[in-house]
Amino acid sequence: MRKNSSSSRLRKEDYELLAEFRYTLRRFLRFSEQAAAEHDLTPQQYQALLAIEGFPGRNHVTVGELAERLQVEHHSTVGLVDRLENAGLVRRTPSPEDGRKVSVSLLPRGLRLLEKVYRLHRNELKSVGPHLTTLLRKAAEAIPGETESEEE
Repeated sequence: MRKNSSSSRLRKEDYELLAEFRYTLRRFLRFSEQAAAEHDLTPQQYQALLAIEGFPGRNHVTVGELAERLQVEHHSTVGLVDRLENAGLVRRTPSPEDGRKVSVSLLPRGLRLLEKVYRLHRNELKSVGPHLTTLLRKAAEAIPGETESEEE
């Protein structure tokens, strides 16, 4: 059974702050889903294109790296890459070092589509970003006197 010290008891305002943060974040994610759909992409397809082009230090990924970035199972990522490849948005290239690995990169059409949707996101972030930043900063502040929950 968990026991909170009385000095770290959460207040209604703490819950309201986290609820407002999650609400604002969810509104942004809903915007993202709609922006992708307006360009005939699923949210997962947009996230995949962004993860590929936005991978640190290079503009290609292995299927395993993409699965990690998307936080989905490897087999689901393979299906997603299949659909992106069939749509002419990405290309698979076998690794010259390891024939078991495949590199995935954007084709010009995929990059153009990503740029269009990215610009919509950047404009939305200019609008909602400051509010999200403020909420995140407040939510991340330590509650005075807070201690870890203890096992009884």
